Amino acid sequence: MKKKPWKIYAFFILLNLAASALVGRATSGAMAAYESVSKSPLTPPSFVFPIVWTILYTLMGISAAIIYQSDSPNKNRALTLYFIQLLVNFIWSFLFFNLQMYGLSFFWLLFLLALVAAMIFAFFPINRTAALLQIPYLIWVSFAGYLAYSIWKLN
Repeated sequence: MKKKPWKIYAFFILLNLAASALVGRATSGAMAAYESVSKSPLTPPSFVFPIVWTILYTLMGISAAIIYQSDSPNKNRALTLYFIQLLVNFIWSFLFFNLQMYGLSFFWLLFLLALVAAMIFAFFPINRTAALLQIPYLIWVSFAGYLAYSIWKLN
């Protein structure tokens, strides 16, 4: 018997939001250090980040649920990429905020960017909508790469 689709969507969305909340909690003590570093003039105000990430994690959850429900023989590979990029995303926050390893975190973001692109390419033949829902994430990670690079070079 198949699970109800709304439960699958809820599971993946809540999984992502829980990961986001965990990162937020674990890095909250490092925010004072982040606020004190020199940043690019294009850096958005701090309140923008949780809004954007909530939207992105929700879109990621929707995409993963779509892929999970597919009958594609490639869905396991696509979901593996999804979970790997989620873990790499999770680790980045600690490298950047807690450890203040700005150079390493920039290169880690490039790795994340490659994983997000690979995930999109894996999702596309399975479900185009699931793949296209990840384009804002790809763009945001690219922008985050610019911001991380700026902080690395300015500090």
